[in-house]
Amino acid sequence: MPNRKFAVLLAALLLTFLLAGCSQDAPVFRIGYMICNSPEESKGRFEGLTAYLSKATGAKFESVYLDTMDFEDAYLRGDFDFTHSNSLIFAALSKKHGTKLLVSERRGAFGSKTRGTIIVRQDSPIKTIEDLRGKRLIFGPQWAPYGFLSQYALMLEKGVDPEKDLGPYSFPQGTWKHEKIIYSVLYGAYDAGAAPLIDLEEMTAEGKVAPNDFRVIAKSDLAPYCTFGVSPKVEEKWAGAVKKALLAADAETTAETGGETVKILKRAQIDGFDELPLSEYDILLRWAKAAKMPPYEEY
Repeated sequence: MPNRKFAVLLAALLLTFLLAGCSQDAPVFRIGYMICNSPEESKGRFEGLTAYLSKATGAKFESVYLDTMDFEDAYLRGDFDFTHSNSLIFAALSKKHGTKLLVSERRGAFGSKTRGTIIVRQDSPIKTIEDLRGKRLIFGPQWAPYGFLSQYALMLEKGVDPEKDLGPYSFPQGTWKHEKIIYSVLYGAYDAGAAPLIDLEEMTAEGKVAPNDFRVIAKSDLAPYCTFGVSPKVEEKWAGAVKKALLAADAETTAETGGETVKILKRAQIDGFDELPLSEYDILLRWAKAAKMPPYEEY
């Protein structure tokens, strides 16, 4: 009997060591999430997605949250392996550092694409881009493809140089910057605003603004929305596993995070993911080149 007890104990210990070994063999990857409206809001949205990728791939995933201005430097330091950012940041990383495209995020009326708009109040005398000469305009953050870059490039295309032809222009401070653009125009602080279409859609759906509060005087072409990328240093096996898991996620996909089970897409405010060719991002590079933005910045 003692020998049998010893054998059972030994088998249990061996199983424990084997399971521990399997756990230790699983690689650890970090996902760099670009902060959207605030650090707290972004963490609340994406922790479920990170937990899902751990469950779906067998690797361990951890989240890192970064401001847009810090994203490239942190990526080059190797602070994270996978990227979730707006499409301009991805396009710049891809062009400069070979970051690989995984999937494009689907959200809003145009799926995995969206556009920037220039809005004015419904009662504004401003009708066209040319009418913006001498007027006060509020942009979004300079790394925002649909709150700054697309509108800046569109004005240049139409012969209006924001640096010479506009009146005073500015950028919102703090958190929830895109909402501040829309409210600043609504309440008359600025004559016009560079508003992402998605934010207009969502604020209208939530009843924060009414459809007839604004007129859109200009809109950019459609281009990819937020994007998952991966460092070329990551093995294809794991990059492929993440891509497969993201494309497979649907409205009923769940994960455990913070002691609760969440529907990962609903929590992340994402409709799903699409596989787009890298060439779809060329339009962002054209806009960046026109505006002398990264990866075409000039000093």
